[in-house]
Amino acid sequence: MSELYDDTARILSSWVATSEEAELARKRTLDLLADGPEAMTRAHRAGHVTASALIVDDAGRVLLCLHGRLGMWMQLGGHCEAGDSTLAGAALREATEESGIAGLVIDPEPIDIDIHEVRCGAADGAPAEPSVHFDVRFLLRSPAGATEQISEESADLAWFAPDALPSPLASGTVRQIAPALARL
Repeated sequence: MSELYDDTARILSSWVATSEEAELARKRTLDLLADGPEAMTRAHRAGHVTASALIVDDAGRVLLCLHGRLGMWMQLGGHCEAGDSTLAGAALREATEESGIAGLVIDPEPIDIDIHEVRCGAADGAPAEPSVHFDVRFLLRSPAGATEQISEESADLAWFAPDALPSPLASGTVRQIAPALARL
């Protein structure tokens, strides 16, 4: 995890945040990283860095998942794993696993950071406990003609125009759309 930790610290130290809220989250995430590489893992129960991605197609639509446990629409993503060497790579891995779309292309610079409370289980399958996700979000471009496939973690996957988003929507989801579309 030290390679992933070093990559995360490097990215967040130089990233120019896309909003005031994202800048506050960037600073809080850097403070969390002062705890060392454990802050990248679920073992760091006070909070840990996660990686997610907003998938956008050529028409500017966004792919959102209806999270199976939370019952809200959101971007795809999740926990970093021992084999992840970069934060962008973790976001790409998670989004590929959860969308079933091969050939996604990642923009390696974050588009947002959102800090939110969750209940998540430990990697060993222990019961869910309160924790905080310091979720660093990236833009992924979907290849033309891609077909998504619902994973075990999602109740549904669907494409939405940015002005016609579904409900209920997870907090922080809307904030990442404008910076993502600005990079297309």
